Amino acid sequence: MTNTGKARKAAFRMIFWTLVLLLAMIAAGFIAVVVGSIIAGITSALIGVWVLFALLTLFFFRDPDPATPSMPNAIVSPAHGTVDVIDETDEPNVMGGRCRRISIFLSILDVHVQKAPVSGRIIHLKHTLGKFLSAAKADCGQHNENVLIGIECSDYPDQRFAVKLVAGMITRRIVPWMELGQPVKRSDRIGMIQYGSRCDLYMPLAVKIHSKLGDKVRGGESIVASFE
Repeated sequence: MTNTGKARKAAFRMIFWTLVLLLAMIAAGFIAVVVGSIIAGITSALIGVWVLFALLTLFFFRDPDPATPSMPNAIVSPAHGTVDVIDETDEPNVMGGRCRRISIFLSILDVHVQKAPVSGRIIHLKHTLGKFLSAAKADCGQHNENVLIGIECSDYPDQRFAVKLVAGMITRRIVPWMELGQPVKRSDRIGMIQYGSRCDLYMPLAVKIHSKLGDKVRGGESIVASFE
């Protein structure tokens, strides 16, 4: 499956560089001890904090393989989280106007790797700078930093989908893992938002919505809509 293991590698890189920083701080602390200017026990506290950070990082960057549904006309959730918006809206960049939208709020406890809702080809990829309002606000995607990924569906010609990865108050990094023109299969990993955030899925008006407000969905697994 495309991009398997990228989240784990990102976690290990973060843990490694924080370990380097910790060792540098311990070395500096040892020198300070020699000259008698550091309180005993600070080194143990730093190690404890780093161990906790490493465990939380491994938990946050977890990336289980999705159980892709076999239903051929299924549209799957692009993210783990809670569905809190189902409506119609205008999305001009990929959808070209009126479309259906499902918005998913990701708490800091959710998996933060996003999946492709359908199979197809990446036709749009744009990173837009913006604010870092709380991702709990449903309209934050209009103001916050985001990455918009457009997919032209291969199973249903001329049908387009868009996935918007939206930064939140804590989030400071959105990492897309796809490139323009790249083929993608349904449930493939397409990117990651680091820490609490939001993911919007834009779909053609003709699709049938299966999700309900308050549903807990799993990226690449939960069927949120389907073609008629």
